[in-house]
Amino acid sequence: MEKIGIEDLPGLFEALAGVFAEKKDELCDMDAKMGDGDLGLTMEKGFSAMPGLVKENTEEGNIGKTLFKAGSRMAAIVPSTMGTLMASGIMEGGKRLNGEKEMDASKFALFLRGYADGIKKRGKCEVGDRTVLDAIDKAASKAEEKASGGASLAETALAAKEGAEEGCEATKDMKPKFGKAAVHEAASIGVCDQGATVGKYLLEAMCAFISA
Repeated sequence: MEKIGIEDLPGLFEALAGVFAEKKDELCDMDAKMGDGDLGLTMEKGFSAMPGLVKENTEEGNIGKTLFKAGSRMAAIVPSTMGTLMASGIMEGGKRLNGEKEMDASKFALFLRGYADGIKKRGKCEVGDRTVLDAIDKAASKAEEKASGGASLAETALAAKEGAEEGCEATKDMKPKFGKAAVHEAASIGVCDQGATVGKYLLEAMCAFISA
């Protein structure tokens, strides 16, 4: 795939929904040790709704506005902390692409940077705080670096996936600062943050869809 068009968005989010349905129990188990135990359910519910939300909120010729509107609807469906962060990422990423018809490598990198910034703003977190931002920010940085060198969309997505995996792995050595994870700090030692794991799976699914 050389570009992601508006017509490709339902398929993209169907791919994400499939991954989060598959990983639901794993994410719930991780979250039960350091959070509320419902992370997998939230991700499955939110992303399974997105294909329909994209179709219902399609703005012809404007992939950014389509993403923003669908993300805002997702926020109402999964109003939990992680649901809100994911929706905020989609919305801010969409804002960065307002007026664009499609995403090539550079626009994909721009979307990911917006995704990271949306999470950072809504969650009031920074890189190193042991959150989903650690995976998404690293993915965005790797994508920006790759795209700026003239890489294809598939190559840029692969770099983003590898960045998310690196960012997730790095959280094993970080101390949690938010929510119940901070209370159960001992359980987090040597284990990837559950939010960063969501970020890793998100980019792995995007990369697989783009490269198929």
